Amino acid sequence: MLIDSHCHLYLRDDPKEIPAVLERSRAAGVSAWLCPAIDLASARTCTDLARTHDFLYAAAGIHPNYTAEASEGWQDELVNFLKLSEVVAVGEIGLDYYREHSPFDTQRSFFREQLALAGDADLPVIVHNRNADEDTATLIKDSGVRHGVAHCFSSEWAAARKFLDLGFYISFAGNLTFKNSPLPEVAARVPLDRTLVETDSPFLSPAPFRGRPNEPARTRQVAEKLAEIHGVPLATVVEQTRRNTVDLFRLPLS
Repeated sequence: MLIDSHCHLYLRDDPKEIPAVLERSRAAGVSAWLCPAIDLASARTCTDLARTHDFLYAAAGIHPNYTAEASEGWQDELVNFLKLSEVVAVGEIGLDYYREHSPFDTQRSFFREQLALAGDADLPVIVHNRNADEDTATLIKDSGVRHGVAHCFSSEWAAARKFLDLGFYISFAGNLTFKNSPLPEVAARVPLDRTLVETDSPFLSPAPFRGRPNEPARTRQVAEKLAEIHGVPLATVVEQTRRNTVDLFRLPLS
């Protein structure tokens, strides 16, 4: 059984489609899902989805692009989410220097605070990093947090090695399958026992579905690409990434 370790189900145009999306996912062999928030409103939606659907788990946190919009007292609200049994991680949190949707100083401040809250709650973190390799790794190192994942990895090997040295997992998404992508060279150097798979749906649909809205069933294409890269059977990737995801997020799956 594959696990989609990162899917934003609530960002679909029609929430009523979610049961059908999950059914297509099961048919493709993807039977568990982690749905991370991007702000406190979506954290509430994620936890509601986790209560409604078996084998669906939630993460709560404020994405760097939404930090400038957070209201006063956000820390207390987030702490309350982190106490819920449905919430297995803090995320997604991190830094995004690609576009300044939120001031970079604000992003760094929120990242520090959310890393501290994750440490207090003894929860792993789901880290968003775009064009911010050095600052992301430095703030994680300074925080003392050593359980987490660099989600939807899109950087070079030097950054991957820093995250691995910090004890983090590396998660690959549909961009691993893109034509002329440099990511296969990175993925080949990341041990399978430190690798997760995800869709980041509805974004980054893998080949041959590129350009269409993504969904959890397409975790399979990412796993197939990893099997090709490592020269191992698909079953090996399925079993190892499943075990990694269960271990990192302490999921109640046998």
